[in-house]
Amino acid sequence: MSISLLICDDSSFAQKQLLHALPEDWDVMITYAKNGKDALKVIAEQKMSVMFLDLNMPILDGYGVLAKLQEDNSKLRVIVVSGDIQDEAFNRVKDLGALDFIKKPVSKEEIIRVVQQYGLDEELIEEEAPLDQDHDIDLFDAYREVTNVAMGQAASLLAKVLDAFVVMPIPNVNMIEITELQMAINSAISRDYSSAVCQGFMGGGLAGEAMLLFSDSSYADMAKMMHFEGEMDDTAEIELLMDLTNILIGACTNGLAEQFDIDISLGHPTVLGRHMVNYDVINKSNYRWKSTLAIDLPITIENKDINANLLLLFTEDSIPRFNQLISYVAA
Repeated sequence: MSISLLICDDSSFAQKQLLHALPEDWDVMITYAKNGKDALKVIAEQKMSVMFLDLNMPILDGYGVLAKLQEDNSKLRVIVVSGDIQDEAFNRVKDLGALDFIKKPVSKEEIIRVVQQYGLDEELIEEEAPLDQDHDIDLFDAYREVTNVAMGQAASLLAKVLDAFVVMPIPNVNMIEITELQMAINSAISRDYSSAVCQGFMGGGLAGEAMLLFSDSSYADMAKMMHFEGEMDDTAEIELLMDLTNILIGACTNGLAEQFDIDISLGHPTVLGRHMVNYDVINKSNYRWKSTLAIDLPITIENKDINANLLLLFTEDSIPRFNQLISYVAA
């Protein structure tokens, strides 16, 4: 007899990856939910056996779903599948009753491990189940998902350095003209003064720049968390800014490279300016492309006054190759 499986993820691209990773001989009836609120509605209306649950979703995230299920004493078996691979994320979901935690992107080996470890393989059948619920790839959704996984690596590294919990952002993806980039930056950050660093990247047919925008009001908390001793002068601020740039941009681009099985090299970081009002940022850049795929990642630290934005700007010439790589990881 088939079991009822609920896949809760706001990304149809991630849903497709998970679907392809399921054992071919697992007899399941699959239901999809795009956020935690929808998942709870499905659970209330249908008897579900197992749920694969993302953490980083709009409306209601995975933590909220787990908290509600724990409150209701639900017997639903929940396996978290997330790009947020911080140790604290793992601890929190286990405390909320999740059976296990699988990091994105999912693999057949990890799914089989979980299925066997928790006795779900008793539901396996001898004939191949018709898992043919396929989706066309929504490219913007796919850009968002692979960046989310890459940012998970960056957040995990930053969390270890700061001994804190990094609130994982939902990436904001847009194809914009370079002339519109300043407007996008202004909408992404609400503070009056910021410091900005950019760093070029190239490899595997991809090219562009990563830009880190860091709130000037965040230096004090960042210095404390990084155990900086001494006067917080201009030199110290630049040192902290460069350390943060190396962690976030390095880990994020490496996360993309690992998913696509390519090498991405980074140029030398350049400080665009410090204590700048928003409109100064692009004036200090010199882009030779007309349009860009812009991915904005807001970064905050739980219970700390630390705010930053990581912008990934891909050249227009990179987009066809990016789409090819997306198809590769979706296969």
